[in-house]
Amino acid sequence: MDQVIISADPQYAAFDQFLQRVGARRTFLVCDGSLPFLPIADYLRSYSDQHDRALVSFSDFSPNPTYESVRKGVACFRKERCDLILAIGGGSAMDVAKCVKLYAEMDDTRNYLTQPIVPNSIPLICAPTTAGTGSEATQFAVIYYNGEKQSISHPSCIPSAVLFDPDFLKTLPEYQKKSTMLDAFCHAVESLCSVRSTAESNRFALRALQILIKNAEDYLGRNTCRSEMLTAANLAGKAINISQTTAGHAMAYKLTSLYGIAHGHAAALCVAELLPFMADHMDLCVDPRGKEHLQGVFEQLAAVFGRSDIESMCEAVRQFILQTGLSRPTITDDTQLGLLCSSVNPVRLKNNPVPLDPQTIRAIYQRILTEQVN
Repeated sequence: MDQVIISADPQYAAFDQFLQRVGARRTFLVCDGSLPFLPIADYLRSYSDQHDRALVSFSDFSPNPTYESVRKGVACFRKERCDLILAIGGGSAMDVAKCVKLYAEMDDTRNYLTQPIVPNSIPLICAPTTAGTGSEATQFAVIYYNGEKQSISHPSCIPSAVLFDPDFLKTLPEYQKKSTMLDAFCHAVESLCSVRSTAESNRFALRALQILIKNAEDYLGRNTCRSEMLTAANLAGKAINISQTTAGHAMAYKLTSLYGIAHGHAAALCVAELLPFMADHMDLCVDPRGKEHLQGVFEQLAAVFGRSDIESMCEAVRQFILQTGLSRPTITDDTQLGLLCSSVNPVRLKNNPVPLDPQTIRAIYQRILTEQVN
């Protein structure tokens, strides 16, 4: 089914009408700490007084949600006999909501992670409070079990509907605006390059890039074009839902934890260095569609940026990232470089059209960091 996109209006009338059509009576609200500061808070305060409906709130999770938090969420969902899930927040709130939906009708006496997913028809609605993760459009979620990252993936956790409210982005901190926008940008670029890309994912990715490039300056400088950015992030999310990400994301994760920078910031630093490398090594292309396909992808990217050749396209990508003014982290010793190199998951590199050996990964990390280690 196509995902329903609901545009917010001042009284959330369209959203309310959608909920009435769905027929939900007990809504399970997964929300983070931003909710009291969002315009939808007033609507939710009177929610239970309208049409004999109940609202059950759940916020017992951290920015990197754990399996135990999800178990608590599932238990609460069942105890309160909820029939719809609404997630309002960033990627963590949506990850929790997705997992609650996935596990809601499974055996709670066993570890959910070890069981086959049992699809269900529980409606899931997501209202993103940033324009970047695209989580509201994907079948992916991340939680942590005993400190280890668990990547959850199943088509049944793709939200059935999305509420877009550009006012959610009005007071977003500047750094978060920049880093989440770059996350959407990297999703689109990596999706185009992925060996798993399709004609459909390419359409989503190219449209996302067109919107991002056209509106980035106004979004960052004037706090306008917020609706456009929500749309771009959603399209980029739909793209990676098909193609998945590539080396940019695989190399970004440890940069985030080691240097305390946002995920989109880290991914953009990686993509800016990976594109020129791949352009210079197209002869090594492992995409079954061949070098000509990869060259065509780069030419498409060049056209989106209004450039006539691949080299200037790579520079345009770099300039798009540089316009945010986000800095590069500084490496202090060779140990950090070793940690970065050993952190890259080889499985996540399989979607990359040009293979990366350990020496190449090390060299790219060195170029990313301001003080290079020989």
